[in-house]
Amino acid sequence: MRRAAERARYTYDEYRRFEEATDAKHEYIDGTPEHAALAAAVIAELSRQLVGGPCTTFTSDLRVRVRATGLATYPDATVICGDLERDPEDPNAAVNPTVLIEVLSDSTAAYDAGEKFAHYRQIPHLREYVLVSHQERRIEVRRRDPGDAWQTLQVTRGGTLHLASIGADLSLDTLYDRSPLTRPL
Repeated sequence: MRRAAERARYTYDEYRRFEEATDAKHEYIDGTPEHAALAAAVIAELSRQLVGGPCTTFTSDLRVRVRATGLATYPDATVICGDLERDPEDPNAAVNPTVLIEVLSDSTAAYDAGEKFAHYRQIPHLREYVLVSHQERRIEVRRRDPGDAWQTLQVTRGGTLHLASIGADLSLDTLYDRSPLTRPL
């Protein structure tokens, strides 16, 4: 019998077939109502601002595949500008996100900011990676510059984050005030 701490290893094709055979998503590590409320607020705000334009906001139901590393994951929100490009090995996975958003939780914060970002930065189309804190009113954006280097900017209470790649703004107070679960932050 395998101990809970041990991880099973699968080929990508085995993983994809397993995902297709179940309603569950298997990259999920942790989640709280506050996490879900912040993700919903981000999606609602971006969807409102992007309506009628070339970019589309997706929920965490969209699987994103990092072709260079093989990672398949479900970001809390994804924005794709132009046509959605599907992974040739997995027609249910997108490979061309412009913006990826992760709402941090205690158990995933280090992974999202570190190892997962190392994977994400291998996506050629990715322009901005947004990390939304659920513990304090803080949003961090990592932005790819024209020279392919990544710059980091943080916005805190009362600030607004401009997502240059999609021409949208995220007001911290609007996001955190949208849900009674996150108002005390």
